[in-house]
Amino acid sequence: MANLGVVLDTNVLLSGIAFPTSIPGRIVEAWRHGLLDVVLSPYILAELRRVLPRLSHRHGLSDAEMDDLVDGLYFVAHVVEPVPRAGGRSGLRDPADEPILATLVAALEARLAESLVTGDADLLALSAAWPIVTPAAFWAAHGGPTP
Repeated sequence: MANLGVVLDTNVLLSGIAFPTSIPGRIVEAWRHGLLDVVLSPYILAELRRVLPRLSHRHGLSDAEMDDLVDGLYFVAHVVEPVPRAGGRSGLRDPADEPILATLVAALEARLAESLVTGDADLLALSAAWPIVTPAAFWAAHGGPTP
C-alpha cells in the first residue's frame, strides 16, 4: 500500500475508530502510519461528528476528544467539496448517500483518490459504474491478509 488515495465513507471511519482490530480499523491504522492517503469532505466529517457519540461506549472518547478527533481529521486528510453529478441523481436509493458519491467524484477529478471504500450496500450497488469497494476487498487487494 504505497500512498494509495481513497475516499473513506463515514461507516468505515466509524468502524475503524470503534473497532481497531477490524478491517476498517486496519485501514484507519494504515492511514495513521502514512501508508494511505485519505480523502474526506465536510459532509463526511459532519456525519462522523454526528454519529461518533453513538459508539462512545465502544471507543471511550469524551465529547471533547471526539470533537478534537474530527477537527484533527481536517488536517490529516485531503478535504474536498463534493461535486454533484451533472444531470441529477445517480440512482441511489438514499439521498443521504449522494454527497458521499459526490465526494468520490471530486476526489477522482482532483486525482486524489482511486476509489471509495464503504460498507454501504446502496453505494456498493454502483460498483459496476464507479470504483467503489468494500473494506474487505480493499484490504485484500492493498493491505494484507484478512483475519
